[in-house]
Amino acid sequence: MYKILAIIVLSGLWQSLSAQTHSKETVVIETEFGNMKLKLYEETPLHKANFLKLVREKFYDSLLFHRIINGFMIQGGDPVSKQASDTAKLGDGDLTYRLPAEIHPSIIHKKGALAAARDGDDVNPLFESSACQFYIVQGKVRTKEELRKYEARINKTRFNNCARAYLKSAEGQKQKQCYDRLKQQEKTDSAALINTQMEAAIQALYAQKPDYTFSAYQTDMYTSVGGTPHLDGTYTVFGEVVEGLLVLDKIAAVKTSAADRPLKNIRMKVYVKEK
Repeated sequence: MYKILAIIVLSGLWQSLSAQTHSKETVVIETEFGNMKLKLYEETPLHKANFLKLVREKFYDSLLFHRIINGFMIQGGDPVSKQASDTAKLGDGDLTYRLPAEIHPSIIHKKGALAAARDGDDVNPLFESSACQFYIVQGKVRTKEELRKYEARINKTRFNNCARAYLKSAEGQKQKQCYDRLKQQEKTDSAALINTQMEAAIQALYAQKPDYTFSAYQTDMYTSVGGTPHLDGTYTVFGEVVEGLLVLDKIAAVKTSAADRPLKNIRMKVYVKEK
């Protein structure tokens, strides 16, 4: 796997541009740096129900924020972290199931977004979510020029996923075996022809959907509130921090090891306020 005035102004902007329906429940994450209050999204019912179930079972209590990258995100929820040694490698712990992706174009990785961690694209082409690991986006304010670069990055990832899917298909495997055989036999021209045919098939698969571009809403959010735009469309965002962004920034600023684990353990206590 897996300033007060400014906050008031940004909070108003969030409300005016919000494309999500907040849950009636408020989830509170207590840490030594203070509390963060979160609302979950009705548009992601599977993730919402699963997260509330785990919170009510006190699953997250005493778990660590085990991976922190300042300017990017803070990640927690690895069940192994509760009793892990200070030098243990964390991030691979999970439950016995995955959640289907619930990805919506209007639900984005703005600052404060709560999202599900997951395995990488190569082993997880359906973008299924971890049952328990989550991250909270810190990110940065972006320029429009940076967003154009992120669009290119996202589209490159989409193309690579199409290539991976095609090469796993029956036709793709057949062509790849033929290409490898011709290369081994040093039949360069014939191998190049097969390669051209594979590239055309992958391009046709990729062309079934238009290139990814950020909407006006995304552009407004990422150039004002900030976030991590390159994760949009591939990870499920299922909630957001509605109070406690300064706590998020404090946690993100702690010193970490080369493996992004905080040098001092940051434990959480998580509970639900129904109203």
